[in-house]
Amino acid sequence: MKLVRFGAAGQEKPGLLDSAGKIRDLSAHVKDLTGETVSPEGLAKLAALDPAKLPLVDGSPRFGAPISGISKFVAIGLNYADHAAESGMPIPPEPIFFLKANTSLCGPTDATEKPRGSSKLDWEVELAAVIGTRAKYVSEADALKHVAGYAVCNDVSERNFQLERGGTWTKGKSHDSFGPLGPWLVTRDEIADVQKLGMWLDVNGERRQTGNTSTMIFTMAKCISYVSQFMTLLPGDVITTGTPPGVGAGMKPPKFLNVGDVVTLGIDGLGAQRQQIVEA
Repeated sequence: MKLVRFGAAGQEKPGLLDSAGKIRDLSAHVKDLTGETVSPEGLAKLAALDPAKLPLVDGSPRFGAPISGISKFVAIGLNYADHAAESGMPIPPEPIFFLKANTSLCGPTDATEKPRGSSKLDWEVELAAVIGTRAKYVSEADALKHVAGYAVCNDVSERNFQLERGGTWTKGKSHDSFGPLGPWLVTRDEIADVQKLGMWLDVNGERRQTGNTSTMIFTMAKCISYVSQFMTLLPGDVITTGTPPGVGAGMKPPKFLNVGDVVTLGIDGLGAQRQQIVEA
């Protein structure tokens, strides 16, 4: 299934895409797409529905992030060797992870705010997983069984805040609109191999990133297992798993985003996003 949340910000309704790519309204069956909805039991109930009998949504409404009410938004850093190299950093011996503020989560076509004082606004196309069952001290072998589904994420970053202002990476990763997710949540059963997905990102129509999840240093399963050794992942939680090379900070000379720029990005089987940069 491809699950979506559609409608104005703060007023999103749950839905799914039918075989023709049309949005079907799930409001009569679930109030929203939450951790409970994407649990194995919740997904089984949705999978049993006949999409043709669900109300058809007219037009092309805005998509919100395809999950709500999350307890945490976890991100993995430097998870592609070429990206570590372009960043001038060694390949990490263990996964690097940090938290993005939950308030950074937004829809896939929402505008990206350039924060006040921002000078190095950057992009990162990433594969994200949404957790479906509680994960604590899970093995790598069992880790993917805890995944409800996958989605495209843009780990928007302000490099000056992240690397030059002291403290942790979180401050450069957490501004409102720094976590576009979606356009939809693709359930795990629809992805044959999560480690064989092509990825891309353009700025103003110019290709900046081309990659594949096959080149991740730490697999999705490893990332989930590793994080679960330090914190409990709850249903609905988002874990985004790093970016391939081609970020602005790694270009020579570096190139960063300005107001008016347009970023488009996507991952095979998971859809595409578009954001325009605006003043905060």
